[in-house]
Amino acid sequence: MNWLTNLIRPKIRALMKKDVAEDLWSKCPQCEQMIFHKELDKNHKVCPHCDYHYRISADLRLKLLYDNNEYKLIAVPAPPQDPLHFRDSKRYTDRLRDAKAKTNAEDAIKLAIGEVKGVKCVIAVFDFAFIGGSMGMYVGNALLKGAEVAAADKIPFIVIPSSGGARMQEGILSLMQMARTTLASRIVKEEKAPFITVLTDPTTGGVSASFASLGDVIMAETGAVIGFTGARVIEQTIKEKLPEGFQRAEYLLEHGMVDMVVHRHKLKTQLGNVLGMLTKQ
Repeated sequence: MNWLTNLIRPKIRALMKKDVAEDLWSKCPQCEQMIFHKELDKNHKVCPHCDYHYRISADLRLKLLYDNNEYKLIAVPAPPQDPLHFRDSKRYTDRLRDAKAKTNAEDAIKLAIGEVKGVKCVIAVFDFAFIGGSMGMYVGNALLKGAEVAAADKIPFIVIPSSGGARMQEGILSLMQMARTTLASRIVKEEKAPFITVLTDPTTGGVSASFASLGDVIMAETGAVIGFTGARVIEQTIKEKLPEGFQRAEYLLEHGMVDMVVHRHKLKTQLGNVLGMLTKQ
């Protein structure tokens, strides 16, 4: 019976331990404390020990911000898929299929309209789980559509990026979205409607270099990484050690790059205050 005790039983125990750990617990990347998933969900994906802000889905973000969780999704014009017929270790069409199945979304952004603290507004929110929240043609279409809806109704447009930047599988077409999203911010501002950006972890690359930095008010979530190029690349380029906390939201606040840093638990209230002032409600 050695094969049962020496081989099968250890494998069963290993599987049971793995399932229990993955199903019930999460290890905080910052303080390394173990947290019950239910406790983490109840705390809006914020570590109760060190306040580390986990990345969250677009659906959860909309749920946390809109009053009574009531909002209507806005349809986004679909661009051609895989216009460059791109392939690296796998085909781009396969990556899109897998990302859609993983996130239950059409692309890295969702667009919705509803009320935040009684103020009607359009919100475009990114989902980092969809190919790193990368900005391709669909994202450009979504931001232009959101800007047009907000401008037509003269209501605030709030954009919440969580992105690694441009989507390399769409090449130059992805880089063109920097100009298109900049235009989206201008469409809203020309109608004298508020354009607000809420930078979450991470906001980098072509996203930070375009619309994310153009808000009338630029808010940032606690601890978010915000910048253009990664810290390691900058250190290798300038041959110097970067300051502690470089590219974190708090560091950018100290240096005038953002207007306020807000904890996730207070984001809806602060956003409501800003919307109230800008719309004179």
